[in-house]
Amino acid sequence: MISVKEAKSIIRRKIFSLDAETVQLNNAIDRILLEDIVANFPSPRFNNSAMDGFAVRSSDTIGASKNNIITLKNIGISSAGSPSQLKLNQGECIQCMTGAKIPAGSDAVVMVEHTSGFSDNSNVEIMNETQPDMHIRKKGEEIQKGDILISKGTRITPSEIGICATFGYGQLEVSKKPKIAIFGTGNELVDPGKDIKEGEIYNSNLYVLSDLVAKAGGSVVMKDVLKDNKEHLNLFLSEAMRSCDLVISSGGVSMGRFDYVRDVFLDLGVEEHFWKVAQKPGRPLFFGTGDKTLIFGLPGNPVSSYIGFMVWVWPVLNEMMGSIRIKSFKAELTEPFPSEKIKYRYLFGKAWVEDGKVLCKPSKKIGSHMLTSSLNVNCVLGAEPSDRQLNPGDSIDVNLLPWETMK
Repeated sequence: MISVKEAKSIIRRKIFSLDAETVQLNNAIDRILLEDIVANFPSPRFNNSAMDGFAVRSSDTIGASKNNIITLKNIGISSAGSPSQLKLNQGECIQCMTGAKIPAGSDAVVMVEHTSGFSDNSNVEIMNETQPDMHIRKKGEEIQKGDILISKGTRITPSEIGICATFGYGQLEVSKKPKIAIFGTGNELVDPGKDIKEGEIYNSNLYVLSDLVAKAGGSVVMKDVLKDNKEHLNLFLSEAMRSCDLVISSGGVSMGRFDYVRDVFLDLGVEEHFWKVAQKPGRPLFFGTGDKTLIFGLPGNPVSSYIGFMVWVWPVLNEMMGSIRIKSFKAELTEPFPSEKIKYRYLFGKAWVEDGKVLCKPSKKIGSHMLTSSLNVNCVLGAEPSDRQLNPGDSIDVNLLPWETMK
């Protein structure tokens, strides 16, 4: 049995990077960028109006008010996509719509509400004094040409899609999706929706793992519940190791009489790097490598499997795809946390910010079979081995679930 720190070090040395591919912008959601997105022009690209109104010379509006109306001559219209080519001279104005380029000679915009309004009349009454640059979006005030908009390694969300579209990126270079095989073992497993007999249980792990793989950005290309039979395991795993970047098992890696997964891995030539880790839950954790495949054997208990994926598999998928690493942080416990003397202890938990402090508490359900402990949580809490229980006020590691926030 090795420590969590040693196990992570071993895995880190075996991770390989996936190749890049180019995808259309509308197919890039949830992918990992393998290039910096750079602004090839400033934003705004030109001085433009923030309001519907009239472009003016601010000096022509000095003293204007409802009680001191100033009349200017309207000489044209500037609208979004159809900028005016005219230049303002003293005593003139130009109708200027939101987003329209500011005409030459003008240095401010008067809101239409502070004028006599849009009409065919060439005389426009100005009822509000303006200042230079009023209601003008200045060229480059948001982004300068050459600025890095989005860094390499970022997971693409609707925000990134919008920025890429704004700056004209129709294609993006992203990491290929890791191809993943997941399987569970056990004669007792039954798919949800089917009738269940005494001694059987519904299969939850593959549903959880499938969703976690998708959230992480991977693609499940093989998935099955296998009976406790070496021949069936051999057939599935042989194909998985030929066609997948990652193989994840749920169950079958402990020391039970029918736990054949580890034996079959070894029979197929998998190089075993470790089998047991000093952690709770999930001590029987297997990690090995094939020619071009990483293999994880997670325990079958649902909490062990879920937490095992988040602690061990999710970071590997992130690194394979070149994603920015998500770091843990410290928080102050508000309730006791049951540490272990020789094992690193993990529990689902809740973290939040209160009065400027980051606080957290563990789930009250601590059994590795109690999957309801994953409800209404947003993190996995982790504590180094200790001969004492952690108490309120003590600090603990927090691994925020990537799709959650602190509220």
